[in-house]
Amino acid sequence: MRLVSGFWSFKTFAAAVELDLFTRLAGGRSITVEKAAAELDLAERPADLLFAACASLGLLERDGEGYRNSPLAEEFLVAGKPYYFGGQVRYCDRRTYLAWHRVGEALRTDRPLTWDPDTQESMFETEDPQLLALFWEAMYSTSIFTARALGEAYDFGAHSRLLDVGGGSGAYPIELCRRYPSLRATVFDLPHVVPIAAEKAEAAGLGDRIDTVAGNFLHDEALPSGYDVMLLSMILHDWDEPTNRELLGKCYAALPSGGAVVVSELLLNADRTGPASAALMGMNMLVETVGGRNYSETEYADWLTDAGFVEAHVVHFDAPGANGVVVARKP
Repeated sequence: MRLVSGFWSFKTFAAAVELDLFTRLAGGRSITVEKAAAELDLAERPADLLFAACASLGLLERDGEGYRNSPLAEEFLVAGKPYYFGGQVRYCDRRTYLAWHRVGEALRTDRPLTWDPDTQESMFETEDPQLLALFWEAMYSTSIFTARALGEAYDFGAHSRLLDVGGGSGAYPIELCRRYPSLRATVFDLPHVVPIAAEKAEAAGLGDRIDTVAGNFLHDEALPSGYDVMLLSMILHDWDEPTNRELLGKCYAALPSGGAVVVSELLLNADRTGPASAALMGMNMLVETVGGRNYSETEYADWLTDAGFVEAHVVHFDAPGANGVVVARKP
């Protein structure tokens, strides 16, 4: 029954985020159902049901006659907070939720459902600027907290120059440069993406240590050089094995001797039986990509070894966008 009703939890969560409920309750504010109904322009019955459901999910807690944010909601669901996660909630609600209703079609056709590969080059191409902005907000909100966990699990202090391959809005360089004062970083991504990363870096006060380079890691013959560590975070699950092997080969060619590559993903175990976060993300790749899937830590290690890297090993951690990294070194 928990599997059957899983969407109840998500849609309750998404509706509360859409109403900006948790932002309204920021800073420890407490509110009664009656007052919340008036503020949210809801009748008393739906407001009461929403608040009870959010409390049951650990998003609200009782405060006398009213409700207030739980510590979880206060940290992650208040707009403007450093690790605000609402972007991911809104993106999934508006773009992927309805597509998942047709997942059987994706299983039968082996085609994505959120975009048309016959008329679009990739899932990142859209004429809807609001949807594109929502996508990058979602990626940033997932990545910024994941980057913090990565920075705690792997010592980037051993490196001086980081290239974030397909770095999107720059969440990883921002968080890693905050933690490691001697680290400098570059976001390498498509021409229409890198201005977003530059803006985020400036807003974080790190414009002097984080720069951008425009390019296409699929079509460019080589990646930028001059870096002693390359990060591929939530990149390889978008593509098929031959594409990933080619990209890892480009990383190997661009790195100096002793340089490292860091593959950050939701990693399947060697038996491909879990964890659920990685396996279900794989199903989402069926819905959203042409050839993507989630791979096991063993597969990534084998590809890195075949590309010429040595000492491939896994560092596990717990975060929304990854459960570990596979790290390897160029001899």
